[in-house]
Amino acid sequence: MAAVGIGGVVLPSCSFLGKKVKLKPLSLSIGLKKERNSRIIKAEMFRFAHDIFVGVGVGLPCTVMECGDIIYRSTLPKSNGITVTVPGVIMALGTLSYLWATPGVAPGFFDMFVLAFVERLFRSTYKKDDIVLGKKLGEGSFGSVYRVSLAKKTSSKGGDLVLKRATEYGAVEIWMNERVRRACANSCADFLYGFLESSSKKGAEYWLLWRFEGKATLADLMQSREFPYNVEALILGEVQDLPKGLDRENRIIQTIMGQLLFALDGLHSTGIVHRDIKPQNIIFSEGSRTFKIIDLGAAADLRVGINYIPKEFLLDPRYAAPEQYIMSTQTPSAPSAPVATALSPVLWQLNLPDRFDIYSVGLIFLQMAFPGLRSDNSLIQFNRQLKRCDYDLVSWRQTVEPRAGPELRKGFELLDLDGGIGWELLTSMVRFKARQRISAKTALAHPYFGREGLLALSFIQNLKLQFFRATQQDYSEAANWVVQLMAKSGTEQGGGFTEAQLQELREIEPKKKSSAQSNALASALRLQRKIMRTLNESIDELSRQRKSLWWKRWIPREE
Repeated sequence: MAAVGIGGVVLPSCSFLGKKVKLKPLSLSIGLKKERNSRIIKAEMFRFAHDIFVGVGVGLPCTVMECGDIIYRSTLPKSNGITVTVPGVIMALGTLSYLWATPGVAPGFFDMFVLAFVERLFRSTYKKDDIVLGKKLGEGSFGSVYRVSLAKKTSSKGGDLVLKRATEYGAVEIWMNERVRRACANSCADFLYGFLESSSKKGAEYWLLWRFEGKATLADLMQSREFPYNVEALILGEVQDLPKGLDRENRIIQTIMGQLLFALDGLHSTGIVHRDIKPQNIIFSEGSRTFKIIDLGAAADLRVGINYIPKEFLLDPRYAAPEQYIMSTQTPSAPSAPVATALSPVLWQLNLPDRFDIYSVGLIFLQMAFPGLRSDNSLIQFNRQLKRCDYDLVSWRQTVEPRAGPELRKGFELLDLDGGIGWELLTSMVRFKARQRISAKTALAHPYFGREGLLALSFIQNLKLQFFRATQQDYSEAANWVVQLMAKSGTEQGGGFTEAQLQELREIEPKKKSSAQSNALASALRLQRKIMRTLNESIDELSRQRKSLWWKRWIPREE
């Protein structure tokens, strides 16, 4: 065993934790001064300790236990930034597209956790004592509407307000109006504040305040014999220097439809489906000279799942779409808000719930074009006729046009202007299948809204119309082709099934009657499905009641 000296002291070489330690000899001069000698010895001792504990590897299990593992260090140069690859760019773009797809995952989180919080800090608040009741404007099943004013003119804009005292669906309407105010304020009436007032003799009521923008609804204006001329100065700002006729009426109706679709697109883009679009819920704002949507009590917020309950619908049967439900009845109840928001683009694309409102707007378009359909009885009669025609407007027109009166013929002539683009838009909105209807955004891009006072279509508008017709084509011709083959079978006409194929069809034996064993099994399966359905409905109801509390806590209360 070798030995080295440290300051005159001889140290043998040794192994430390299974490793051979080679101690370097210390070169010290005996003639040095004592202080210098001490500093040198400390430096050499520090180097000695470093060689033992770092060089040998104290604390590395593989080194201590001599397991045989070898640690390799890369000699490649370190990357100084992010490496951009094609798959990475595609994945990033796909993720961004999903986060901003309707109804918007990223905007939803920002709205709920940032904008809503900031808004509550700076918004104006009101109490029952601040409100002076005025004239009663109307009353419905779920509340009464009043024209009111403030006891103290604290608002910078001033003016009268509209108060709704709601006994049911008031909490939902407060939530929806606050969402709309942050996301698409121009789509609906100017909402100010909402709170729960519990001191009323009738029990707890939700008080909702809007700024008074006008008292005329689209229903009021449509009941006038002067429609649409009575709204010409309202929506265009001036009286047109044109003789009365189809061209003038068409331009006014076109403007109304554009405003309705613009407001509806704002709601749908933020994930809200109104479910009760009708002329009574469309008010004319005198300040902005536009039509706005009101009464969001039946609306469903499909971004977070508020006011959406499977197998339950809120609608007006006169204007409701045939499917009645905005989503499939097999869709489960909404999960927690973050999960619902994350999954909302998938459910939206699977069900296209916004097409429910599009059907209602199509019926309003129909009423504006045909004066005879503006009363409730005539609209109900039209819905029955349309149902007998399998909700096909083309078939309905072929049925009624030959014996139509002057008002009905005038409506068809109005829609046939400009090459029939008005009729094209109407038939794309009023369809039986929701997936075949166009969205509000697509409808706004329709050539019907591209005309600026000229009846002739430009080359670009013709291209847009042809593209629209190609994308909205009804592919039921395939079924008609099969029916024609069946009709031609056994005849001298070309095509159809052969006699041998028809004989094979005749020789197919019907299924035998079910045995008692299979009947018992079927009954057991039906009972099992009924039990599971009952349990699922009970669980959904309990879950809905539990989750409906979190957003109601945000509504201010007044004792």
